[in-house]
Amino acid sequence: MSDPSDRTIVTAPASAPTSQGASAAPVDEPSPDTAEERSTPPGTPPSTATDPTASRSKTPPDAKRAARSRQARVVVRKVGPWSVLKVSFLFYICVLIVFLGALVILYGALGAIGALDSLTRLIRDLFADQSFEIHGEWLLTRGLAVGFGLVVLWTLINVFVVFLYNLLSDIVGGIEITLSERR
Repeated sequence: MSDPSDRTIVTAPASAPTSQGASAAPVDEPSPDTAEERSTPPGTPPSTATDPTASRSKTPPDAKRAARSRQARVVVRKVGPWSVLKVSFLFYICVLIVFLGALVILYGALGAIGALDSLTRLIRDLFADQSFEIHGEWLLTRGLAVGFGLVVLWTLINVFVVFLYNLLSDIVGGIEITLSERR
């Protein structure tokens, strides 16, 4: 058994992170010259009978509220055109689906309340064209064709912007971003 005078008290500074996320309490560690006299192998937790700090709460309630953050600054120098093409295409396809879904719901609601019939009669009276009709299928197919054209156009615009960014980042060094992690 080791003599209590051979033990040293090691404390971590309050700013050093610990596994519990709070500041470290004093830890009773054997000094280096008595390390071979340990009765338990390293890495095993001490029992509560030999560790007076084991009965205490691991983290005080105020320590949980005080969240520390770690920050890192990174610079985005290059953006992959292929990844932007894939992400942009999928994004604009999703926007197209949402937009066409909203138009189908709007068309159904306007048809249910009779607004489409009233609009058809108004256009027939204004232009003296008795053959005018509003066809939902025609509107949906044309909307789909125009939507796919816009998806391709905006995807290519995003890829063009990425090429411009990559050229300009060679000159100015890129965009600096600060990332922070809450602990």
